[in-house]
Amino acid sequence: MNNSQQLQTRQNTINQLFADPVRLLAPMEGLTDPLMREILTQVASDLGRPYDWSVSEFIRITQHVLPAHVFYKYVPELHHDAKTASGTPIHVQILGSEAQLMAENAAYACELGAPAIDINFGCPAKTVNSHRGGSVLLDEPETMYQIISAVRQAVPVHIPVSAKIRLGYTDTSRMDDIRGAINDSGADWLTIHARTKTQGYKPPAYWDKIQSFNALDIPVIANGEIWNVEHAQNCMTQAGTQHLMLGRGAVTRPDLVAQVGNRIESNADNIENTATLLWKDLIAHQIKFLEGVAKNDVVLVGRYKQWLGMLTKGYVEAQTVWESIKREKNKAVIISALQASVRD
Repeated sequence: MNNSQQLQTRQNTINQLFADPVRLLAPMEGLTDPLMREILTQVASDLGRPYDWSVSEFIRITQHVLPAHVFYKYVPELHHDAKTASGTPIHVQILGSEAQLMAENAAYACELGAPAIDINFGCPAKTVNSHRGGSVLLDEPETMYQIISAVRQAVPVHIPVSAKIRLGYTDTSRMDDIRGAINDSGADWLTIHARTKTQGYKPPAYWDKIQSFNALDIPVIANGEIWNVEHAQNCMTQAGTQHLMLGRGAVTRPDLVAQVGNRIESNADNIENTATLLWKDLIAHQIKFLEGVAKNDVVLVGRYKQWLGMLTKGYVEAQTVWESIKREKNKAVIISALQASVRD
């Protein structure tokens, strides 16, 4: 296949991916790890509203091309055609500031089976930003351009390259420059978290600020502060895009993607926004999480408590379980408490 044929193949892939409104599971460091991705994509699939794809937690690129085992650690789905057990594709996200090094690692990720490369310019973590990674580069649009362009040139022509950004670092004053960098870089689509780095995760999200990026000749995906169907509808209206990436709201309500699909894609405005996944139906998924792979049970229990704490915002039953197990360290006791929460 010659270069022009590969280019056409990539464009056909993008056209197919965005033929309908896309619904994505967001990459969230320390939260949507492989185990959480497996659970959340399975729930969505079981409800008949699978995610179009998800993106891995970022893989930090610093000094060299990473060995294969590092990519497999962050994206074990690469062993399985880059898909979760339920069949949801996983795109590989990388983070760093050295264009050539990012390009070489992206190319290697593709050799390992990555179906697409996503570049992180949105992470607000101080430790990441202090090493010139993530959202701090929003103050360096030229560096953003160099990174995306280098990655685009290094990976096979048929493999899409995307970017994830925020509206800016300390403020939105560089938005025009950021948009220009994305436009000139060859990115195939763009995901925007509708806040600056300084605004962090504090509500509100400024969905309307995404609107100006629709001038780009690529799909734009909106992200940030989407906790329910009403938020999803308002976000799409204000951002001027039908494409959504769901983050913490999807962890708090694992059926959020189905609620959005059932209400919006069905054009059924008269359907009440009732639960698609009842607490009793979520028990088996929580137990599966607790029986998942982790360094040890201490880590697994800690990760589960993090999830349960978020579930308390979506399910009243979760609060009761949380009160009974918040100091518990024994996995079997926690599983028993979960099972009892349905019998009570």
